[in-house]
Amino acid sequence: MFPFLAAAGCIGDETLRAYGGKGQVWALQEIDETTVSASTTLSFDRRSSVSGVLPCNQLVAQLRSPYPWFELEQLATTRRVCPALAEETTILEALQQMQVVEIKGRVMILSNDAGREMVFTAAD
Repeated sequence: MFPFLAAAGCIGDETLRAYGGKGQVWALQEIDETTVSASTTLSFDRRSSVSGVLPCNQLVAQLRSPYPWFELEQLATTRRVCPALAEETTILEALQQMQVVEIKGRVMILSNDAGREMVFTAAD
């Protein structure tokens, strides 16, 4: 009766999962051309869900923007303290400032209008 409503239900996955992010663990390599020494990973396993492992804690968030936009919502972390907590804080602050995501094969780049950039590679 309302064909436009039926068509709306057929819209595919427009998250970064559909553009190469699905089923991959992304390891952070650098922030603003500076190598990151502490291990940090992100995964996009469910349609709008982001999970990750930070140097000290675990992360969960929602990513509702369609690809190539990147905006984390409802970000939460565990609250452990470790020697790498200062680096973790830097990583979290940068992650929350990112606006665009681009996936090129085994490289994922997050960036923003201010020229900041986070480079991830597909973990083996």
